[in-house]
Amino acid sequence: MQRSQPVTLTMAGCLRGASLCLPGLPGVIVFGMVFGTVAAQKGLTLLETALINSVVFAGASQFVAMEVYSDPVTWGILIAMAGVTTAVNMRMLLIGASLRPWLGQVPAGLTYPSLFFLTDLNWLLALREYDKGERDWGLYLGSGVFLWIVWSLAMLPGYFFGSLVSDPKVWGLDVVMPAFFIALIMPLWKGRRQTVSWGVAGLVALATWYLFGGYWSILTGGLAGALAGAYLDD
Repeated sequence: MQRSQPVTLTMAGCLRGASLCLPGLPGVIVFGMVFGTVAAQKGLTLLETALINSVVFAGASQFVAMEVYSDPVTWGILIAMAGVTTAVNMRMLLIGASLRPWLGQVPAGLTYPSLFFLTDLNWLLALREYDKGERDWGLYLGSGVFLWIVWSLAMLPGYFFGSLVSDPKVWGLDVVMPAFFIALIMPLWKGRRQTVSWGVAGLVALATWYLFGGYWSILTGGLAGALAGAYLDD
C-alpha cells in the first residue's frame, strides 16, 4: 500500500531532511575543512578550491584527485584525476538506482538536477525514511542541499587555518562519520538477504583493498554486494 502513495515535494519535507543531517555534521564539517587544508597545501587559490569543492561536490573523490594533482597541470594529470574520480564515484550508479522507486515518480526535469546533491549520507537518510513510508522527496532534496551548503562553507576555515585540522585522528573526529553511517544503516537490516549481501560487500572490499590498495574497493564491494542481494530471496 505504501508504494501507491503519491510522491510530494514540500518545504516541510526539505526542512525535515536538513534536520536529519544534524548528527552527522561534525564529520562533514571536519572533512570539509581538511579538504580546504589539502587544497591550500597543493597551492590552489581560494577560488580554485571553492570551485572544485562546490562544483564537484564528491567528498572522497576530491581527496583522491588532490593526491594525483600537481602543478603544472598536464593532460596526463588531468586524465589521471578524471580516472580516479570516476572509479571512486562509480558507486553512485548503484546508489542512484536504489532511489528509483521514489524519485522515478518525479518528473525528469526535477529528478536529474537534484541528483547533483546525492551523497552517501542523504542517500542513507532517504532510503531509511522511504522504507518507513515517507513519500515527500523534499526530505532527499533538503538534506542534499543542506549538506552542499555546509560542505561548501566548511572548506573556508580549513583553507585559512589548516594546521588546526590537518589530522582529524588527533581529535578522534575520524570516527564520527563511520559511526553515524552504522547507526543509519542498521534499521535497513531485515534478515538473511541483507546479512549475506552486506557480508559479501565487506569481504570483497577488504580483499580488494588488501590486494590492490587505493579506492577500487569501494566499487568492487558495492558491485559484489548488489549482485549477491539480487540473487538471494528474503
